Amino acid sequence: MAHNESSPTMFRIGFVPILLVFAGVLGVGSLALRPAPRATALAESAQGTDRTKTGIDVLEEQNFAALRGKRVGLITNQTGVDSQGRRTIDVLAHADGVKLVALFSPEHGIAGQLDAKVGNDTDSATGLQIFSLYGDTRRPSDQMLQGLDALVFDIQGAGVRFYTFITTMGYCMEAAAKHKIPFFVLDRPDPLGGEKIQGPMLDPSRISFVGYFRLPVIYGMTLGELARMFNGENKMGLDLHVIAMKNWRRSQTFDQTGLTWIPPSPNLRTLNEALLYPGIEILQPAGVSVGRGTDAPFEQLGAPWIHSDVLLNSLTPRQIPGVSLASASFTPSDGLYKGEVCAGVKLAITDHDAFDSIRTGLEITDALHRLYPERFQVTKLMDLLASQTTLDALIQYQAPAGIIVSWDSDLADFRALRAKYLLYD
Repeated sequence: MAHNESSPTMFRIGFVPILLVFAGVLGVGSLALRPAPRATALAESAQGTDRTKTGIDVLEEQNFAALRGKRVGLITNQTGVDSQGRRTIDVLAHADGVKLVALFSPEHGIAGQLDAKVGNDTDSATGLQIFSLYGDTRRPSDQMLQGLDALVFDIQGAGVRFYTFITTMGYCMEAAAKHKIPFFVLDRPDPLGGEKIQGPMLDPSRISFVGYFRLPVIYGMTLGELARMFNGENKMGLDLHVIAMKNWRRSQTFDQTGLTWIPPSPNLRTLNEALLYPGIEILQPAGVSVGRGTDAPFEQLGAPWIHSDVLLNSLTPRQIPGVSLASASFTPSDGLYKGEVCAGVKLAITDHDAFDSIRTGLEITDALHRLYPERFQVTKLMDLLASQTTLDALIQYQAPAGIIVSWDSDLADFRALRAKYLLYD
């Protein structure tokens, strides 16, 4: 939850003081309000007041007071839904006093189903133009922003530094600041929880579309909190508003919120895959299939040149906490090694509290680097790890446990910086 029960649920940073909460009733009609794909029933164990209310739900409670009288551009995808499964697009399109005039989509498109460059489109339900921010441009152009009084961001993130929704938000914030357009983040949980901070810090020279800001791989912040950090540390001068959640605590992972998991991208179909993703995804640039094109992405990894028994024999004595490993054989229908039989390992999380995705990824990296030095392209891990000292240590066969300890000072500094921008206990 927010710092205390009396704290306002909308934080405004920039040009005016914090606004008070506006009470109100949902003022939208039912016409064209339809459930998003895969947004089904809420978890039975978290019904009622204990269930997390996301930013869009809080905005509805406030009767859209913050957006009344404004011409709004909405940055969203299939994860932008309210507690009733209605798309934020449809909710805002029918909100009394709000004029939704443009839509913007991130990587994977407005429906989250594309694994390629995305073109502009039209939303069939509202007839609104959808401007792709993963096509010919990755930043909103001056023309796209023409006539807007507010930009609203409502997307579920993955809690991982190289997941590109962070960068899309940052680029949109920069554009909004340039045009003096207020920016609203409808906040959602960090699916990995708000406490775990893991992995090396991004090197300053590695700022890119898969590394917008100097963060560790797992940073333990919501997108609303990240927006506050970007605005403050990058000195954007943006008129930023975060519509904070209710009933969310930092210790909660997504399965404890009562919210329905809607895959933010084609290969993060389950929360389990999202938990495995940070440490397993880093392996792909080095020439390992991470299960894309199979029914279990990130739950298995392999390559045509790996021998399952040999790899398992190297990994088992390492006693990697919170995960069990077994032999795997699969043939990807897409992506790396499409149509080729790959051997490797399956991963199953056995203890969520003990599991460390980055530690797991480093142990597998070390094993593959020792077993297959001619095939496993360890230097390519730089693409996503984005830490030269970490890469050098891996190249020199340093033990993963020691590499993790070497991050302590940097992560302590990050924790201190991060503390200034947190909204939840």
